[in-house]
Amino acid sequence: MDSFSAFPTTPISPARSASTVVPNDTRDLPHISRALYVGQTGALSVEMADGDVVTFEGVPAGSMLPIRASKVRATGTTAAAVLSLW
Repeated sequence: MDSFSAFPTTPISPARSASTVVPNDTRDLPHISRALYVGQTGALSVEMADGDVVTFEGVPAGSMLPIRASKVRATGTTAAAVLSLW
C-alpha cells in the first residue's frame, strides 16, 4: 500500500508512522517508506518504489535515508535496527 501515491515525488512533511523492518527477499514492507532509519552500520539492499534494486554500502549507524522503498532485502543487507518511516 502506498499512502503517498497522490503526493509529489518529493514530499517534505515529516513521517507520521514507523515500524521495525525485518529484511525479507520476497515480502514487501506494509507501507512504501518515506525514509529508512539505520540504527547499526552496514549495507542496506532495497527494492525502490519503482522496482529498482539497489544496495547502499557502508551506511553509518544513525543514518536516515530519504528513500521510497517497497522492500528491504535480506540478501545483501548487513545493517541492523532498521526502521521504516511513512
